Amino acid sequence: MSGTVRGISEDMDRQIVQAVFDEDTISSTSVGMSDLSDEILLCILRHVPVCDLVRNVANVCHKLHTLCRDKTLLTSVSLSEEYLADDLLVRHILKRLANHVQSLSLNGCYWLAGSTMELLARCRGVTHLDVTGCRLTSLRLSRLLSSLSLLRSLAFDVTPGFNSAQLSSEAVDSLSRLSELRQTLLTPSYGVVPCCAQLRKLMLQFDISDVTREGIGVCCQLMMGQSSVPHYQQLEEFTARLAPGEVNQTLLLLYLAVFSVHVPKRLRVFLVSIPGPNPAHWPAAPSLAQSLGQRGDLEALQLPRSWLDSLSLKRALEGNSPKHLSFSRCPALWPQVFQSLLEGGVRDATELTSLNLSGINKVLYSECRSVEDQLVPATMSRLADGCSNIKQLNLMHTHYHHENSAGPAGETHLCASLAKLAHLRSLTLPACALSDGLNTHQISTNHTSPSPLFLGLKKPPRLGVQNYKPDCESSLSGDSTSGLALLLAGCPFLETLEVIGPGFVSALPRLEPCTRASVEPRGMCAWARGVGDAHLAALADLTGLRRLTLAGLPGVLRGTGLVQLTRQCKDMQVLSLANMGSLKTMNYSPALLDTLKQCTQLRELRLEQPYLNASASFFEALSCCSRLQRLCLISRGGAFDPSAVETFVERCRHVVMCHMFTGGTLVACRTLQKVLLDRFSNDRPALSVVIYPLQHEDLTSVIRDIPLTLLDRTTLFQSHVAQPPHLSPL
Repeated sequence: MSGTVRGISEDMDRQIVQAVFDEDTISSTSVGMSDLSDEILLCILRHVPVCDLVRNVANVCHKLHTLCRDKTLLTSVSLSEEYLADDLLVRHILKRLANHVQSLSLNGCYWLAGSTMELLARCRGVTHLDVTGCRLTSLRLSRLLSSLSLLRSLAFDVTPGFNSAQLSSEAVDSLSRLSELRQTLLTPSYGVVPCCAQLRKLMLQFDISDVTREGIGVCCQLMMGQSSVPHYQQLEEFTARLAPGEVNQTLLLLYLAVFSVHVPKRLRVFLVSIPGPNPAHWPAAPSLAQSLGQRGDLEALQLPRSWLDSLSLKRALEGNSPKHLSFSRCPALWPQVFQSLLEGGVRDATELTSLNLSGINKVLYSECRSVEDQLVPATMSRLADGCSNIKQLNLMHTHYHHENSAGPAGETHLCASLAKLAHLRSLTLPACALSDGLNTHQISTNHTSPSPLFLGLKKPPRLGVQNYKPDCESSLSGDSTSGLALLLAGCPFLETLEVIGPGFVSALPRLEPCTRASVEPRGMCAWARGVGDAHLAALADLTGLRRLTLAGLPGVLRGTGLVQLTRQCKDMQVLSLANMGSLKTMNYSPALLDTLKQCTQLRELRLEQPYLNASASFFEALSCCSRLQRLCLISRGGAFDPSAVETFVERCRHVVMCHMFTGGTLVACRTLQKVLLDRFSNDRPALSVVIYPLQHEDLTSVIRDIPLTLLDRTTLFQSHVAQPPHLSPL
């Protein structure tokens, strides 16, 4: 029977092929680009970068030349990731767009010259302008604002030397009409906030170092000589994101001084993120929280741990339907958060789309951790039922320890509870949440094990030998992925996944004081040690995965699961791997090479491992990632092959960021950095090459010179899930 069916099928195939290649059929059915309607062509052209539209597509034919001038393609333009666009090309584009563009973003275009920025004044119809990360002095900003009378939204950097007194009267008039402002503060200043009387949205990023390059302490006393009070009467949204440092906190309190006297009546978004265990106290926080809850239109809320108590939080959420909530590192609010979300403390919990519960556990991990200090599957199940439209969920620095033994009423796995979030697209989990638990033999072994202080006295294993005995592997439930399978079945459309071990601390963290003060010693959580290659292989079911972070997973042995994962997840664009497997040796090198050969769509790679050998074979495999743009390697004891690095950069023509912090000598690092810059800078205007010893005393000043957009996006480790929407580096 099967042979007959196969014969019929082959006969039908021959008939189809014959019909397709028939001359009459071709002449009557062939369709070219010129035969497509303008509407279809415009839909296609919307996905083409504006640089290609202006430089290439418009020159193909008269029809495409006309369509490339359509206002639907030119009113909103972003050059943010056009890394190959040099000053000459950008100037040409600005001239072509001058009479059409209304929304223009050059966010992160750190390579463009200041003279190119002056050409923005020709785009007189612009209402939204983002020049964050660009070279813009006070005088250039003044001339720019004087020409853009229709401007309503502005984003820029306040750099050292900024002086608002240099702004012309026409520039001040333009600022007075702004409804939205975003400032990245690199020096203590109010920026242009005092000039903006009609602001509805104010977004601030504080990235001021406590010490100057000369080693002099920075203070905020100079603020007193500036215009006294920012205007917040019309304010609806306030967002502030701080880097570590006392100066940043002091400056924030100056910005918030007005709120102590008067809270804007229309305020519905208030997001303040301060790293560190002891954020500066703000006495007006409880009254602000009460005011936010009165109107019933609160959309987003985040406050530092010391600013809120349970009663204030209850009043702020009561009667509201928030869309974004963050209680990162607020352990005292643990009970009230769930009470408000689960027991009618909010008007409509289904409106919530982003929830950050990072580090909300009551106490740090210890061997005597109680069940109450862990995530409870039943509670998370109720949360998933009530907040069914959550798209982003961050559970980093929390704990969940599943037990194999049959508990009361047969307790379900945490992953089964999270699987109810069918709309979930971005998720951050502690590694232990993927484990199916330990059996009774492993638990008894843990209880009778010697003190961790004496573990360092053991004889280290030989290279090439597994880090633990085979019988220990069988005692762990590391090969069991039934809990994870439930999550993958319920949330098959995840695009961003971060799995971070509870003891992971990056060598280059974005929020170092916050991380080091809040996580427990590495490897203390036995459940996290049970997550290994089998779990990584199971993630291959997430075929739509685009961003993956795996950090602090000591249970990964050979990395074979990583190979299976990338074989199925063909659209992977961002991959971050840190401290996988043993920290004494790189035990998954062969698998890493096979993994890289399969990541043909990869655009960003961050790899952090204490003993990474960036050899010729590594860079040869990495060369298969032909679309790679950003590369960051961090290894305190690692080495690199200079000629292999140079060959790799030559082959991968899209690479514009090469940051390597290794154990090499200062001379070797500087030599390679100079070679790469001298050879490739002319063809790649945005090229950023930083190669430096990881443990050098001047590393801090070197990192300060790296464009902030690259630090935020790639170089410095941080979670990107459920962060404030408009300040996230995504």
